[in-house]
Formats: sequence, structure tokens, C-alpha cells
Amino acid sequence: MTELLAIALGGALGAVARFLLGNASNNWFGTEFPYGILLVNILGSLIMGILFVILVEKSLLPAIWRSTLLVGFLGAFTTFSTFSLQTLSLIETGRLAAAAVYVIASVTLCLFAVTIGIYITRELTT
Repeated sequence: MTELLAIALGGALGAVARFLLGNASNNWFGTEFPYGILLVNILGSLIMGILFVILVEKSLLPAIWRSTLLVGFLGAFTTFSTFSLQTLSLIETGRLAAAAVYVIASVTLCLFAVTIGIYITRELTT
């Protein structure tokens, strides 16, 4: 039961963080391209890399933090379901080039971010 509450708390905080960052990004960059979700997914991937090393590889925090942060917070914070819907919307509105850029940028930059997060954290905790 404690683990479920930890996941629920992390999920609530992750969802609120996604909402706030997404709205701030829309204010900064506009809404013509889904910059907010792209930013959330890149940042979430970077945080996933960092937390993977801290929580899984190094076990530097109690196990409950793994559920709270990886499953709860990042599960609610990152938004590949929204990513998919926004990609489809770009395709349906005939913006095929924007859809392709969005898919390629999301996958490439998120893979890069998780790699950097793992590398930096491994170096700092060695």
C-alpha cells in the first residue's frame, strides 16, 4: 500500500509539473509547434537517465524512491501519448514535414538526453 501511495504522489507531482512546463513553453514559444511536449520529453529523458543511475545502478536512495520517481513522477511527466496525438494532428492537418521533424527530434533528442543523463551521473558517482 505504501508503494502505491508513493506512485500516486509522484504521479500527481509529475502531472502538475508537465502541465506547468507545457504552459510556460507555449507562452515562450507559441503553439504552432508542440514545443512544450518536446521539451517535457527531452527533460524527462534526461532526468530518467540521472535517476536510473542513482536509483537502479547505484542504489543510492531507498527502493521506495524508484517507484515514486521513475514510475510515478516520470510516468506522469513524460507524455508520449500526447506526443502521438500531436503527431497525428500534424499529419491530419497536412503538416507532414513538421510531423517528421517532431518525430525525429523527439526520438533523437530524448535518446541523447537519457544517454547524457546516464553518462554524467555515472561520472559524478564514481
